[in-house]
Amino acid sequence: MDQLSPENAFSSVEFAENPEPRVPCVLIVDTSTSMHGPRIDELNKGLQIYQQELQSDPLAAKRVEVAIVTFGGRVTRLVEFVSATEFQPPKLQVIGGTPMGGAISEALDMIEERKNSYREHGIAYYRPWAFLITDGEPNDHWKPVASRIAAGEKDKSFCFFAVGVEGANMDVLEEICVRKPLWLQGLKFAKLFSWLSNSQQMVSRSSPGEEVPLADPTSGPLGWAQI
Repeated sequence: MDQLSPENAFSSVEFAENPEPRVPCVLIVDTSTSMHGPRIDELNKGLQIYQQELQSDPLAAKRVEVAIVTFGGRVTRLVEFVSATEFQPPKLQVIGGTPMGGAISEALDMIEERKNSYREHGIAYYRPWAFLITDGEPNDHWKPVASRIAAGEKDKSFCFFAVGVEGANMDVLEEICVRKPLWLQGLKFAKLFSWLSNSQQMVSRSSPGEEVPLADPTSGPLGWAQI
């Protein structure tokens, strides 16, 4: 009889205990040195808000899954996919350059791995989200990942969002993304993460495959972005 790997054994138990459909989201976060000071501080506070708001919604807490990939000097899978119930925001630290292309590629690999795990265990899932936050521009090869994003969006394999903090190279983000990248207003990370949790709560209350209209991120009480 084949032995289950520790990861598969964990997934089997996890999915048996919580067979709810999943709303996976991987955050791709710039932790290069340019994010030092108030930027990383407000980002860390935003992650705390994100956790609290997801965990306050009983259905979203079971259905939303969060992963984090950071890129500061090197690409790191900081948080593997975990349910919002179990999510503990790490305290992000800044270091090094901006290997954004590698980080996006790593995040998309994680999404494919997680989808395979869902399928293996008979778990329904919503279209995954990949959510990039950066204040710079890639210092690695990023053009191949732009093609991968375009193909993935066309196939509805995932939704890719990009947010530029002041200093971001929006021309590059426009080339990477299918959706228009948005500027963060000042340091409104708290609003951004409230919008993100609200959006995922709405998705979690829908049926997989159903199109859910999201709140306008540029206006209203949850507004945080500018075009």
